[in-house]
Amino acid sequence: MASLALLLRVAVALSTQGFFQPDEYFQALEPAHHYVFGYGHLTWEWVSPVPLRSIIYPALNIPPFWLVKTLGLDARYPELLIAGPRIVHGLLAAVTDIGIREITRQVLNDAFVSTAYFVSLTSPFHSLSLSRSMSNSLETYYPWDNAQVHADISHVRNRTSMRICIVFAALACAIRPTNAIIWVYMFGHLFLRLGFRPSQAFILVRDFFALDSAFYGRPTLSLLNFLRVNASPVSLFYGFSPWHYYLSQALPILCSTSLPFALHGMHLAVKNDEKKLKTMLGCIIWTLTVFSFVGHKEWRFLHPLLPMLHIFASRSLVELYHRSAKADAAGTFSLPIRTRDLGLLLLAVPASIYVVFFHCVGQIKVMSYLQSLPSENLTSVGFLTPCHSTPWQAYLHRPELAAPGKMWALGCEPPLGLQRPSDYKDQTDIFFEEPSKYMRTHFPSRVDPLYPPSSFASSIPNVTFVETLKVIEQSSRSWDLGWQHEWPQYIVLFGALLREPGVLDLFLNQSYEEVWKGGFEWEGEGQRKGAVRVWKHIR
Repeated sequence: MASLALLLRVAVALSTQGFFQPDEYFQALEPAHHYVFGYGHLTWEWVSPVPLRSIIYPALNIPPFWLVKTLGLDARYPELLIAGPRIVHGLLAAVTDIGIREITRQVLNDAFVSTAYFVSLTSPFHSLSLSRSMSNSLETYYPWDNAQVHADISHVRNRTSMRICIVFAALACAIRPTNAIIWVYMFGHLFLRLGFRPSQAFILVRDFFALDSAFYGRPTLSLLNFLRVNASPVSLFYGFSPWHYYLSQALPILCSTSLPFALHGMHLAVKNDEKKLKTMLGCIIWTLTVFSFVGHKEWRFLHPLLPMLHIFASRSLVELYHRSAKADAAGTFSLPIRTRDLGLLLLAVPASIYVVFFHCVGQIKVMSYLQSLPSENLTSVGFLTPCHSTPWQAYLHRPELAAPGKMWALGCEPPLGLQRPSDYKDQTDIFFEEPSKYMRTHFPSRVDPLYPPSSFASSIPNVTFVETLKVIEQSSRSWDLGWQHEWPQYIVLFGALLREPGVLDLFLNQSYEEVWKGGFEWEGEGQRKGAVRVWKHIR
């Protein structure tokens, strides 16, 4: 049975064609690529005066990158740089499916194992996110969930296993500090019972501090910086959602067609006073409540809860099966699931197929197109898209474009250090307010056929950047920092930009023409609609 999960998750990882979240690339693959090959885009979280990210999670991608580089295959077979990390994360994703069998056996019994396994394997959100290189996916893997089961406050197994779980929990929090919300609930009642000494926590923090400081070359504790910045208004720069977002949107999207069964399973757990399930339910309610008070919300932040929700769904499905008149007959495909319930669950399979093969494919395929161009025909590239709309050098792997200004994109650095962050506008905001005006004032009047590098294509969020923002805030000047671009040989954009006043005429007047298009025009929202396009300057 484990082989099924391994084959499925690796196949999904290798087959995924589309784009989901920028963090998959810019918080995992790009730092690892930069570490191994010496070039790649590092976002503000890595280069700001107070770094927010630990190298622990990106380090998972370093071995496959290093192996391809050591074997000298990166130039000849750059696709291996994409496949290698995908295989790693596909294998890790399978651990969640395999692990849910053991978890279900612990909190319920063997009769529920196959059902929980089936629900996990057919989950559309797992198909979308679990095999991707995102920290939320790693938090969902078996070690964290197994630790949650061992943290049942009504049944402590042994000190050794609990201390192992504490180490896993500490790693999860180091990778993404907000994961501590789950562990505060699960471990809060156990430290005294286990004889847990505060010194153990200090040892773990000391080790993380040493690792961060060695990586950044100065005293750094990314965990503390992450919590401090995300507790500030800076987090709202990336979006604000109402308090009910996780209840009204995230849970239905995560659970899909298994949601009614998960809710029914919760009801059964409370009704029958099933203590282990009630502990898990308490963790879910606690996490939803705390996360709902945070302004910035995303579906994937709840992904670590999904295995627990699948266990509740299995509790309901098996109960309903045994209540049915056909309980004495063989289950559907040897599963204790009623036929009509199975039909409802399988309605989500087309969604899984869509998110793997068709969702936002243009944002990935455009990098394959650029990568396929010969070096002599790829002098410079500019991305006039909302920031972080595509992968970067981890997918392109073109060292000739690594020099500053040869390949650039619009920036979206947050309002670091500002008293009134709501007034702030980043480079992407300023560009899309009036794209044609921006290009007339920040680009030269004619295209230089040598396509020189842009001198100041975007801002670097260092100390100077932070101080500049403070001066602008105090003087009430424009947030335009005077970026200067050269017209590139290739421009990557979404079709929506061509519908902005004056943009199409400007491109045509500068002798650009469309040479590639990918994705669906109806897909996306706002400035990401109209499919991905590549325009080339024709000499």
